[in-house]
Amino acid sequence: MPKIKELQNKSIERKDLSVDEANWLIGRTDDETLDLIAAANEIRRHFKGNKIKLCSIVNAKSGRCPENCSFCAQSARHKTEIDIYPLMSADEMHKKADKAQKEGATCFSIVTSGKGIKLEKEIDEICRALSRIKDIKINRCASLGILSKDQLKKLKAAGLKKFHHNLETSKSHFGKICTTHKYEDRIATIKAAKEAGLSVCSGGIFGLGESLEQRVELAFMIKELDPDSIPINFLNPIKGTKLEKNPLLKPFEALRIIAMFRFVMPDKDIVICGGREVTLRSLQPLMFIAGANMTLLGNYLTTAGNRPEDDLKMIADLGLEVSK
Repeated sequence: MPKIKELQNKSIERKDLSVDEANWLIGRTDDETLDLIAAANEIRRHFKGNKIKLCSIVNAKSGRCPENCSFCAQSARHKTEIDIYPLMSADEMHKKADKAQKEGATCFSIVTSGKGIKLEKEIDEICRALSRIKDIKINRCASLGILSKDQLKKLKAAGLKKFHHNLETSKSHFGKICTTHKYEDRIATIKAAKEAGLSVCSGGIFGLGESLEQRVELAFMIKELDPDSIPINFLNPIKGTKLEKNPLLKPFEALRIIAMFRFVMPDKDIVICGGREVTLRSLQPLMFIAGANMTLLGNYLTTAGNRPEDDLKMIADLGLEVSK
């Protein structure tokens, strides 16, 4: 389509797309989706070549979260069948990082449940883990909730390179998803991480009942915050959560979200994370054609992912290479 090609060229030339143009892109029909993702693929190839980055996470502290995020299986307000345990030891986190690196991951993230880390001994244990992981050739990331700048500086001094903190959804939709903390708290944490000298990873989750316009709203808020990488998750409804009956997004709808993000932020790392297996199903390989250049390897926080060897084969079958 001529307009898709026009907007593709605009992105490649690093000319900012308008909100109206992004809304037009995400509103394409199923019949137009293959044209859309083909254009997004050209933008990805221009800025990222054929290299695919792989990230892996460890659920280092699970459950008992006091927040009421409606999609989350780890909220203490939901009755879900998940494992609940305190913070892992530095040794356990080191072993998980070593395993991730051997499976092909280039980035490893320590993730904890809860609004943030309140206990100094837990920050100290995570710092010990980060210091130990320095001997593994893997980028060190953490997702620890809402933290202060001082906490972030302490983590950076221990070896943290990147801090992950999702906005989850648009500001106009956030109140329907969470009421126990403010959207501004999340924005402040992202800004504090950047001020502490850390690289930032921030994205959201789709399929929470948000409108197409709210998906674009989130994209432009993330663009304003200027993170280095943008994780895109799709709701995998968990029994016992408030959103357990939400329908899965259709594969083409999910691909249009990925493509829109690539058009809006052409030079960023776009990471496809939780929910990709159940949402994209047999169309999973098309997430890279739709503009992604990074994905999560292995399991997620409370749900299983693909086998790492299957993801590596999928990447190779597309003629793409894993970044080292």
